[in-house]
Amino acid sequence: MSTISSQPNPSAAGVSEDDVAAIDALGEFSRQIRNQLGRVIIGQDKVVEHLLIAIFARGHALLVGVPGLAKTLLVRSLSQTMSLAFSRIQFTPDLMPADITGTDILQESDQPGRRRFEYVKGPIFANIVLADEINRAPPKTQSALLEAMQEHRVTAGGHLYQLPAPFFVLATQNPVEQEGTYPLPEAQLDRFMFLINVDYPTLAEERRIARETTGGASTPIEAVIDGEQLLYFQELVRRVPVPDHIYDMVVALVRGTRPGSEASPAWLRNLVTWGAGPRAVQSLILAAKARAALHGSYLVRAEDIEDLAQPILTHRILTSFSAQSEGMGSRQIIDRLLEDLRSGALA
Repeated sequence: MSTISSQPNPSAAGVSEDDVAAIDALGEFSRQIRNQLGRVIIGQDKVVEHLLIAIFARGHALLVGVPGLAKTLLVRSLSQTMSLAFSRIQFTPDLMPADITGTDILQESDQPGRRRFEYVKGPIFANIVLADEINRAPPKTQSALLEAMQEHRVTAGGHLYQLPAPFFVLATQNPVEQEGTYPLPEAQLDRFMFLINVDYPTLAEERRIARETTGGASTPIEAVIDGEQLLYFQELVRRVPVPDHIYDMVVALVRGTRPGSEASPAWLRNLVTWGAGPRAVQSLILAAKARAALHGSYLVRAEDIEDLAQPILTHRILTSFSAQSEGMGSRQIIDRLLEDLRSGALA
């Protein structure tokens, strides 16, 4: 399938004049956020773009990279560009679920001699939650995030507590160190819209890091967007039109990852033990809408899907021993599926 690069006509795409102006404004906000991040973050342009897409698409993101690549600094700096409540949770082996969600504490009541339980909210009650080194906490603690990430609420003591809107979990994970870590189960990985690989900087970027980050204090980051504006742009993103052939493209790509499906190619069936589920279809469509809007497009294009296939599908495909023995990971499998999709072999 060929990539569509021409800019569609807004009226032909069924986009109102108000939405056209709003999409243009979203692009300007995106540029301002990038400029602010550029004061402390050097390079990592694709990582920043995918984080912005996740936020405007109302999704969560998992950043994976070795220590020292500024993953934590990036998330903290991103939160500073937005007038939102920010909370950082350092995941450790002794962290308990109540340390995240909060707990009931016995307090003195207004009546003498009587006490009552009062719920004290935990750090999960913020707009942007940085779950730092999420794989260092045991599964019991990791699972405390499941309800919050999916339903944006917390259940404690038989009561439901709604989380503030907007709400995002941006987690970091070190893929190298395995001692004392607990890999996230597939059910929790699936809650993350994006798995973003943070790689080493280029030679030019590392030279800039050496020059610009070892001197005086950097320029403070200023907030450029607030929660009300962010919620408006999230609703705007969901109104971005999607052509029928893009829906077909996404469904064919996701179904092609499932070894038990008739839609999957023969070469894949011995390489994958578990493919992506329907949530991957939803995530790809929503993220593609956000990417289109951030790039100033008034409808989703094939190039949006191709750009986002890796970070959205990588953690949703479980490769077999045969694939590992051949040195094929989920990223290589996705690349080959995209080639089949472009050539028409996958439909």
